[in-house]
Order: sequence, then C-alpha cells, then structure tokens
Amino acid sequence: MPTGTIARLLIDKGFGFIRDESGLEHFFHRSSVQGAVFELLREGQRVDFIIEESQKGPRAGDVRLVD
Repeated sequence: MPTGTIARLLIDKGFGFIRDESGLEHFFHRSSVQGAVFELLREGQRVDFIIEESQKGPRAGDVRLVD
C-alpha cells in the first residue's frame, strides 16, 4: 500500500491531492477517506492509500491517516 502526504486540499469542492514518496500526485475524492472526517484533514498529514481506476482515470482510494 503506497504512503504519501496530503499535498493540496479543496475542502469546499470535496477533493484533494496526495503526493506519494516518489513525488507523483494522485487525486482523491472525499468519499475515498476512511476512518477520518474529510473536512478535518490538513495538508502535510501522512496517509496510506491504494490506486484505483475511475471513469476519469487512476485516483487514490481507501485513504487512511497514518498514526
């Protein structure tokens, strides 16, 4: 499971981007966040995630904060 940090959040639009350890950014939707409230996430927090396919291409899914 890849690990990264929340690079950008657009709380009002319901999505953000995660930067993985190689520097690539992955889109994620608020519905992909597990075990946390999307509106309480902050840029710089570490997360685990998976890469999943969507209608618009690959995106981060099953996003979980790393303790």
